[in-house]
Amino acid sequence: MAVAKVIVDLALDKEFDYLIPEHLADRIKVGTMVSVPFGRSRREGYVLSLAEHPDYEGRLKPISAICETRAHVPEQLVKLGRWMAEYYCCSQEQSIRTLLPAAVRSGRIRHKIRRLYRIADVEAAQRFIAGNSEKPGAALRVALLKALLAHGAKSSDGLKALTASFSQSALRTLIRHKIVETVDEIVRRDVFGDSTVLPSKPLPPSPDQRKALELIADMLRGKSASHVLLLHGVTNSGKTEVYLQAIADALSLGKSAIVLVPEISLTPQTVRRFRARFGDRLSILHSRLSDGERFDEWNRINDGEVAIAVGARSALFAPFRNLGLIIVDEEHESSYKQSEAPRYSARDVAVMRGKLENAAVILGSATPSAESVRNAATGKFLLARMASQVDNKLAPHIRIIDQRLAGPPEPGRSNVFSKPLVDAVFDRMNRGEQSILFLNRRGYARVMICEECGFEARCPDCSVAYTYSKLHETLTCHLCGGVIEAYSVCPQCGSPRIRYAGVGTEKIESIAGAVFKPARIARMDSDTMRGADDYETVLEKFRRGELDILIGTQMIAKGLHFPNVTLVGLINADLGLAMPDFRAPERTFQLITQVAGRAGRGDIRGEVFIQTGNPENETIRYAANLDFDGFSKFDLEFRELLDYPPFSHLIAVHFRGEDETRLVDYATAFTAELQRYAHDQIKLAGPSPAPIERIKGKFRYMLIIRGRKLRILRQALRVLVLHRTPPAGIEVYADVDAQSLL
Repeated sequence: MAVAKVIVDLALDKEFDYLIPEHLADRIKVGTMVSVPFGRSRREGYVLSLAEHPDYEGRLKPISAICETRAHVPEQLVKLGRWMAEYYCCSQEQSIRTLLPAAVRSGRIRHKIRRLYRIADVEAAQRFIAGNSEKPGAALRVALLKALLAHGAKSSDGLKALTASFSQSALRTLIRHKIVETVDEIVRRDVFGDSTVLPSKPLPPSPDQRKALELIADMLRGKSASHVLLLHGVTNSGKTEVYLQAIADALSLGKSAIVLVPEISLTPQTVRRFRARFGDRLSILHSRLSDGERFDEWNRINDGEVAIAVGARSALFAPFRNLGLIIVDEEHESSYKQSEAPRYSARDVAVMRGKLENAAVILGSATPSAESVRNAATGKFLLARMASQVDNKLAPHIRIIDQRLAGPPEPGRSNVFSKPLVDAVFDRMNRGEQSILFLNRRGYARVMICEECGFEARCPDCSVAYTYSKLHETLTCHLCGGVIEAYSVCPQCGSPRIRYAGVGTEKIESIAGAVFKPARIARMDSDTMRGADDYETVLEKFRRGELDILIGTQMIAKGLHFPNVTLVGLINADLGLAMPDFRAPERTFQLITQVAGRAGRGDIRGEVFIQTGNPENETIRYAANLDFDGFSKFDLEFRELLDYPPFSHLIAVHFRGEDETRLVDYATAFTAELQRYAHDQIKLAGPSPAPIERIKGKFRYMLIIRGRKLRILRQALRVLVLHRTPPAGIEVYADVDAQSLL
């Protein structure tokens, strides 16, 4: 008896046994999408495994049909999806859905088809031309046949361009006489548009690059002790060239490659460099593509038309059957962690996919995550270090500016920019060079306060203050998206004495426009980069030298290569250190280092100004000295002392609900039940209010689980989260290996 275990498109986290009919036995495989009877209805689902005997003791129903027009999932990806469901405490349906883009999974998008006409019988066509060349009534048919013989299959528009007087009637006559036939051709939507790139050639590797490439070559050929390499290279050390040459090596072995970048905004630049080296042998996958484009790109990979996939997090699931290499660029980035179920880390899932498919994995960064550093130190990962910039360029000169010494600003003036930074920007403008000003906070002002009664404008549904936008005269909550008109007087006491405190990129842009006249300035943050092409448009202007100053958030902190940028100014560099999260120092160090790396990538040494009100802070000082090893040692000692990751695993269990009393009661009972599965190497802290206590009108409580050997507890947690129904109005979910504790 052949049995298929199928999950249907309902969030049940359960497989159902179905008989495989004889006529489908040779075609049903793991990952096949099938139609099955389910209760009184019919459902679609995926085959997760095959078995000789069912687990169900009742009478089995047979599979109705294979969904011929729908995409199937490669078997290795199904295995990966099942592992994700178990590890990240999500349902199998959620995990398997993640493997396919919605445009592919839904079946609503279809291939674009173009009808072509071609010669069906060459001899008949030649006879017709020879016998009718002098007959005026056959001139149109003769012209069509000559065009098709000379140029091959053509569309109607193509034939119109080739013949002086195209006739649809003449074409139909030739088809009726079976001299011409029609054929339908799939037309791929062109994600590259009219853009062209100049081809590039491999550069001679530096000694550090050569060592890294030798390690990767051994990994690709199965000669290495580990399938994962941590490529720790300082900014501008040539990591991308290592990626390019490693991919070329994988392609020479008949294998495919996936390249992940942390932000969609980085994809166009990465694609440009990879197209310059590999032409159109690559596909791009990210959320800014239209459904049709995403459908076509996925099918190009699935049909074996391309060998390289480049994109953000979801590109990890590109359906290659012969995967040889996965590259995770800027592997430390928190954006690789998905915020909705399944809450997976693309970096960690990349390592697992590499293990399942015998593919090499490269994790690249100038500031590797603590987890990767620890794995390299213990021998779990290989390590390749690239300590010098390309062409032995000098690292930028970094200065710490103590903002406490600036004193109060003069009337009508702002001390957002220190005098040394202002002088340095003007100096660059006079020399025809460019500057970047960085602040990791958008909006104009962080909070609105009444000076009369102390009223603070806060979102009524979230535990945060509204952010003020001067351009739109609005107050916005960046958690729930709520927007109201900015107050002209205090809504509590009616006083016009309203003050806007704090600084965001919108205010930086406004002040810079006044201070640095006549500078050409652009701002890049999620408030200004709304359209799919906005990011690339601004960067292209900056690249061409049409802008003097670029202002932005972390969107501009990484991946940008502009040789004419010689100055970077970080405003309020210690902003992230106040976050109630043990990773705050690591993220601050990484961000400062990444932003500093934008300066001096050309022939002129770069200069970086770090403006801070906390110049003695260890993280700021290590970053100013570009001392990653010193910071890493300092940070890891602190984490080991407190038993935080990477010395333990961390799971955050979130509880949300509108009734705080009922929420606390349920969270407390949930924790007590879970405590039964803990042992002396596991600590449970909470449940307690989350740092942001309310979002969208719901109270938030958290249970933090830390420790080693969590497998049994994680299995129990999965059952409690997925298979126990909480009281009405209460939501529970688990975030395994949580990256944020807010």
